[in-house]
Amino acid sequence: MDILKIVLQVLLGITSLLLTLLILLHKGKGGGLSDMFGGGMTSNLNSSGVAQKNLNRFTVVLGICWAAVIVALGLILRFSGES
Repeated sequence: MDILKIVLQVLLGITSLLLTLLILLHKGKGGGLSDMFGGGMTSNLNSSGVAQKNLNRFTVVLGICWAAVIVALGLILRFSGES
């Protein structure tokens, strides 16, 4: 059980970082952090509708994986008898 817990914790860290980066890459609706930091770098990605749709899909799938890892870690901690 300890190995599974460690793997899930590492996976949670990786998915958290990737999810943060993907959210920051999204096109801003106006005047937010995404315009301030990502305006010049992601202008080519945001000009294409297909790239924006794929970015949305990747973000949703990664968000679902992130939530599943959190639920799995919670269940493991709950039923393993540890605090």
